[in-house]
Amino acid sequence: MSNNFFSRLEEVCKKKESLLCVGLDPRISISGNEDIVSTILDFNRKIIEETHQYSACFKPNIAFYEAFGLEGLQALKDTLSLIPDETPVILDAKRNDIGHTAGAYAQSIFGYYRADCTTINPYLGNETVLPFLKYPGKGIFALCRTSNPGSAAIQRLTVLKKGINPLYLEIAREVSSWGREIGLVVGATDIEALERIREELPEIWILSPGIGAQGGSIEETVRAGIRSDQLGLLPVVARCICQDPCPGKKARIFRDRINSARLKARKSFHLGKPDKDPEKLNLLKEIVQNDCLKLGRFKLKSGKISPFYLDLRRIISNPSLLAGIADVYIKLMEKLEFTRIAAVPVAAIPIATAISMKTGIPFIYPRIVPKGHGSGNRIEGSFSMGERVVLIDDLITTARSKLEAIKILGEEGLIVSDLIVLVERDITGREELAKRGIRVHSYADISELLDLTEVSREPEPATKG
Repeated sequence: MSNNFFSRLEEVCKKKESLLCVGLDPRISISGNEDIVSTILDFNRKIIEETHQYSACFKPNIAFYEAFGLEGLQALKDTLSLIPDETPVILDAKRNDIGHTAGAYAQSIFGYYRADCTTINPYLGNETVLPFLKYPGKGIFALCRTSNPGSAAIQRLTVLKKGINPLYLEIAREVSSWGREIGLVVGATDIEALERIREELPEIWILSPGIGAQGGSIEETVRAGIRSDQLGLLPVVARCICQDPCPGKKARIFRDRINSARLKARKSFHLGKPDKDPEKLNLLKEIVQNDCLKLGRFKLKSGKISPFYLDLRRIISNPSLLAGIADVYIKLMEKLEFTRIAAVPVAAIPIATAISMKTGIPFIYPRIVPKGHGSGNRIEGSFSMGERVVLIDDLITTARSKLEAIKILGEEGLIVSDLIVLVERDITGREELAKRGIRVHSYADISELLDLTEVSREPEPATKG
């Protein structure tokens, strides 16, 4: 067997016909009378014995052992000895620091615990990662796009560097240049990020947490993150397996679902990736040509500074473009249940007007600022309580204006379950609305528009409110 970590991992994945990574996280309560080491070992032993035949690797998270103090760390050491030698172990520690401190962390993980691989935080730069790469045959996965909802506020910040890209993509590019024994952590909760990183780095290994309890889809994760050789991806499942009374049966189910998704992906690769939709590409090009996407330095409504500004209000001066955009919304509406359209003022009002004229579907809009004269309407247009409406807007970054509109519509007795936007600028808004049961349907991601622009130099500073 090869001494290179990722080569050994590939051999195991092929032998076991599995990409499943099982998390060994003892989320258990221990009373004062119980022996901590024995309790944790009994918990982990059952999981390891029942799941190892279906698992490409195991991933203990060190935090769940450190929480029990010295006894917990001893339980971790003893747990690692239970795992069959041929099954790789990724010790999830997310360690990093400068100089000798990073070396001490590496010695702990690879020397004392003798793990095969670990997770690291690349934020401090490559010299702090080099101590982990000095251990022959060991591997690391660097945090890139994590699965927790709040991570988007930082990891999706836009960076102006030979183009405009999210921070996570620049991290992926930089980290992948540090050595061969490096993979990336990319959460299953951000499929677009998985797609972009796989396209950018077709050979790199990706560790993908977020399946199951966090809502990540195995099928979508495999489709977006798998390599052309059907390897290169480790979907992580922890709670759904460890907390199941029959962890072996559950692991087999997940293994089989992953393999089924791999088969579909293989057929897709065999047929070749379809070219981008020419109609969509032409529409996006027309949006860019109408000067809707501006590069520079702009202050957004949220107060954040951005290297680009998307001004979709300009489409109202191009009737044919407005009509084409209305057709896009109509297509996205086809499978939704609603009786009226509700537009978020003011950018979506012209779009809703065009949709209404094409389809005959009536539209309304809430007044974010209450009307201080006349009838004092909170919602303009006619409607009946209990009606289901589909909310539309031009784009979504955060969910603030959408939530304001949804609140007014709800207080007037209307039901909102779906939001349609032309462009999704940031995943933060989608995540925030999902918490409230609102589904977001978008036609394009901001990256698709940015791909149509070329930045040869840093633009002159500008401001935009």
